[in-house]
Amino acid sequence: MSNLIKTKNLCKTYVNGEVKTNAVCGVSFEIEKGEFVAIMGPSGSGKSTLMQMLGFLDRPTEGDYFFEDRNVVGFSDDELAKIRNEEVGFIFQSFNLLPRTTVFENVELPLLYFKNRISKKETERRVFEALKAVMMEHRVYHYTNQLSGGEKQRVAIARALVNNPELVFADEPTGNLDSKSGLQVMKILQQLNDSGKTIILVTHENYTSQHAKRLLKMQDGVLVSDEVIKNRLIADGESGLIK
Repeated sequence: MSNLIKTKNLCKTYVNGEVKTNAVCGVSFEIEKGEFVAIMGPSGSGKSTLMQMLGFLDRPTEGDYFFEDRNVVGFSDDELAKIRNEEVGFIFQSFNLLPRTTVFENVELPLLYFKNRISKKETERRVFEALKAVMMEHRVYHYTNQLSGGEKQRVAIARALVNNPELVFADEPTGNLDSKSGLQVMKILQQLNDSGKTIILVTHENYTSQHAKRLLKMQDGVLVSDEVIKNRLIADGESGLIK
């Protein structure tokens, strides 16, 4: 495997008048292609700020960020947007689905950036393939307000997959779900990782983090530990059990 991500002394400082707050300070690590990494910490630890920088949603104040050997710190907004749209998928706690629209229209959304390059037939193929991967193809023309929380999150995962990204970010993906639906989501993430996707999971729950293969712990904006998860949990989402 080769490095997908490499950070050197990554920092994010927020300034409010004369008050400076170091949300992330001096964080350095590497993530190889195909890893499943959990970033864990309590509220205010800097884990979400770190994810936003890693996901090209925010810029670091200091330090370097290499993505596939490219130092993206100096990239323009358009260059960062291109990486977000073509190489990265996002799954959020609140689903972020469009209301009063169908499952198909939600999953199709990232492909609209490529409407001049992708045919209608290819768009349909990708949407159905992504929905099949999360066992939601039977709901393709349902409206999002007709779905359960677990189904909404599976649609959100399909949307993250429709561009076939190298890297998938999952920000508290089980936070709004019951335990069985949460296990179904973790099973899907583990299957995606088994198929070669790099997964970065952000969570404050120790139980959820144990489904990953590696754990980065944040505290007060600092990376305090980086360890391999030796006895990881394997989700069986159908039965709601852990193997």
